[in-house]
Amino acid sequence: MSEKIIIIENLVKRYPVGEGEFTALNNINLTFDKGEFSGVVGPSGSGKTTLLNIIGSLDKPTEGKVIVLDKNISKLSHKESAQLRNLHIGFIFQVYNLLPVYTVFENVEFALILQKVPAAKRKKMVMEALEWVGIASMANKRPSKLSGGEGQRVAIARAMVKRPILVLADEPTANLDAKNAHAIIKTMKELNKELNTTFLFSTHDEKVMNYLTRIIHLEDGEVDRDERR
Repeated sequence: MSEKIIIIENLVKRYPVGEGEFTALNNINLTFDKGEFSGVVGPSGSGKTTLLNIIGSLDKPTEGKVIVLDKNISKLSHKESAQLRNLHIGFIFQVYNLLPVYTVFENVEFALILQKVPAAKRKKMVMEALEWVGIASMANKRPSKLSGGEGQRVAIARAMVKRPILVLADEPTANLDAKNAHAIIKTMKELNKELNTTFLFSTHDEKVMNYLTRIIHLEDGEVDRDERR
């Protein structure tokens, strides 16, 4: 029996614009099972990033219900939202957001420090995460010495080091060439299989879409079609 880790019912998200408002998402109804490798696709402005931000508790619905890992996003306090993200959700963005003054190891370790994981255990977990993405030999490098593909691998390791139940990836290949993009997606696919982590992408990259087992097409903030492969 499948385990629903995301349940979205009648989701509407509006933003104030001048004296009126803009509807970014309208009447979204979706569920996601544990272990899915799915993507939300559509042109710029279709609502992809807004949907990921709400699922990741970075934003809240205007109307409707979004349940993530049994938590109602609308009812979470700021502290509860932060706890949900810190413990159970990994984020991968097109901009890697690595801290330039820290090494690769320290950038990945940061998520575990927030969880107050003991130092010896942190070291083991960080090196394991770096090995997953093939950059253990770069642990002591600074971000300025990394290529784009290597920087994105660090971002994946940082998202995966805490073994999250859910990973949200917003245009993760946007700044990569084709070779690096394929390598990055293959790495995430392997982690999806090995750890049964649920991956949800926001993308309009055909290279990413080729790996997805489910594609939700958004158009003007609404689900145009839900395609399973």
